[in-house]
Amino acid sequence: MRRVAQIEAPWREPAQVLSALAEEAWSLCLLSGGGGGRGRWSYLAARPHRVLVVEAREEVDPFRALADLIPEGEVLADGPPFQGGVAGLAAYELGARAQGLALASHPAWPHLAVGLYRAVLAFDHQDRRLLAIGRGDSEAAARDHARALLEALDQAASARTLPSPLAGPMAASSAEAYEAAVAEVVNRIAAGEIFQANVARRWTGTLAAGAAPYDLFASLARDSAAPFAAYLRLPGAAVVSNSPERFVALRRTAEGLVAETRPIKGTRPRGADPAEDAALASELLASPKDRAENLMIVDLMRNDLARVCRPGTVRTPELFAIESFANVHHLVSTVTGVLQAGQGAGDLLRATFPPGSITGAPKIQAMKVIAGLEPPRGPYCGSIFWAGVDGAFDSSVLIRTAACVQSSEGWQVEAGAGAGIVADSDPRAERLETEAKISALLAALSSGPGSVA
Repeated sequence: MRRVAQIEAPWREPAQVLSALAEEAWSLCLLSGGGGGRGRWSYLAARPHRVLVVEAREEVDPFRALADLIPEGEVLADGPPFQGGVAGLAAYELGARAQGLALASHPAWPHLAVGLYRAVLAFDHQDRRLLAIGRGDSEAAARDHARALLEALDQAASARTLPSPLAGPMAASSAEAYEAAVAEVVNRIAAGEIFQANVARRWTGTLAAGAAPYDLFASLARDSAAPFAAYLRLPGAAVVSNSPERFVALRRTAEGLVAETRPIKGTRPRGADPAEDAALASELLASPKDRAENLMIVDLMRNDLARVCRPGTVRTPELFAIESFANVHHLVSTVTGVLQAGQGAGDLLRATFPPGSITGAPKIQAMKVIAGLEPPRGPYCGSIFWAGVDGAFDSSVLIRTAACVQSSEGWQVEAGAGAGIVADSDPRAERLETEAKISALLAALSSGPGSVA
């Protein structure tokens, strides 16, 4: 897979293109919506050359296995950041391995599930270009792989009417139990056990007859585009994510591989009109509680990056920025660092996983607290990521995410939403925050797209 070839094709929307392959196991779409620099490139991959699945009970080092799977090869100088390589899912419980903890795992999900993809479609939203990029042992083989993926798009499904709603009523976990959990965490913070923990609620339900996880993905892509949306179809399962949050990324520069993480901490709902919306954003930016919550995770991520970055290179170029999405405003910061020589994507993932924004501080103790208050998370709060042949890497935090498992009763759906609990957290306010965060996903499930291509 050292050689690379590129074929340019007429522009098509990535979510529509995915319809051709959405029901195939190991089909993958990384959809960057919402505009801006982080919204330039989307990707689609399918039919991997090899797969790596690490189950909960397997005695294997998943981070080393991942690193060994990532190939080396040439890249196109003016090509997209991802030009083929490894992509897939790291479930939240993979973090227990990274942190040396013995925590329960979700029975339906492996810790790691990735494919090695010899071809990828790259969608350039800025210049409206569709590029098929293939990899192989020769340029001819690389071009053949690119062409084969393009030809698979001829199977695109015709438009069809879908059930509305896409799912029956979604059952929420107990509001009273959640508020009690928040109060318990506040007490544990007061006792000095932790500084912060992200505690989540669950919503569960079943897709309507005739509906599939792809239909939910298409609905979200249409109505509430997010920069780190993703779709991954596994055998008998699927992950549908509409995440706004980057976990960690690597890009190659003259200095070496530069790592970046952009933790989200701090949330307000969108307003009913422009004036209320602006007031809510200003309130979030000025909130001492939310700024303190964000800063704690910035410090945690600085510490995580320092494990694999050169001394003195870990910096915070952006602190407390407001980013707005379809249903919420978020407070976002940026931390960067230059990787030490000999370190790569597997090492970075081992040092930082799971994300600090959905665990807490100190991370290990926060994870223990979460495990005592929640069932295993599975994909929720894990990551979907890609790792390229040149050492580049990017990953999401799997919030605003539905984990779908196929059963004899249909597609079972599980989703979560959490809030960062600190010393002055109010249980009711934190519960309302979870409901604001889950609202776009619930709206997509309750209404549906009507029809999709």
